Amino acid sequence: MMKGPNSYYISKYKLPLDEYFTFGLSVDCVIFGYQEGEIKVLLVQRSLEPFKDQWALIGDLVEPDQNLCDAANNVLERLTGLKNIYMKQFFAFGNVDRHPLDRVVTVGYFSLVNSLNYNPIASSWAKSAKWFNINDLPELAFDHCTILQKGIETLKNEVRHKPTGFELLPLKFTLLELQLLYEALLGCKFDKSNFRKKILEMNILKPLNETKENVSHRPAKLFKYDVERYKKLEEEGFSFQL
Repeated sequence: MMKGPNSYYISKYKLPLDEYFTFGLSVDCVIFGYQEGEIKVLLVQRSLEPFKDQWALIGDLVEPDQNLCDAANNVLERLTGLKNIYMKQFFAFGNVDRHPLDRVVTVGYFSLVNSLNYNPIASSWAKSAKWFNINDLPELAFDHCTILQKGIETLKNEVRHKPTGFELLPLKFTLLELQLLYEALLGCKFDKSNFRKKILEMNILKPLNETKENVSHRPAKLFKYDVERYKKLEEEGFSFQL
């Protein structure tokens, strides 16, 4: 007896092969911003169902002719106008019921930027776009709270194993400004002397013969990053534990 064209796929995959090509694929962008000692995340307000009027991460379905990186960059620009932002893929989320309309697997991307340098403008189906403090968030659509929490975990892990701050601080900064950045990123307070000892041991800072200007207190010494050392540690990594 001749077997049907899908018999092999039925026996191997339990279902006809074409049914395995019906999953939706999307990307979601977790864009963290740093500003004045606060870590924020960029959200958009949906104008479409499901979850109409709720806030969500920046994301959408991947077009059939797009690769993932292009899809992430395109949706970020289409919904907020932001572009030329380096994003890193960090996790895939594939719970069967994560989308109310059908099975959709999403791939998460994250980035950390100085939010002062980026002014999002909502477009397409996004009603508005806004920076929110990660400790004061509205209710999020879909499973975006889970995605965001995973993004925060990833960010903290990155901070502890790679130098951070090159694009988030002024060209010249004080050790206190650097400490406040790390405290915001890691969500904890550091002993001042221990932090300074640890950060100076990394040899990624160059002391300058300059002090902070226009301050009411004793002006603090200014530093800048040693670019070559910074790049080397980015490649090699380190362990930042206090």
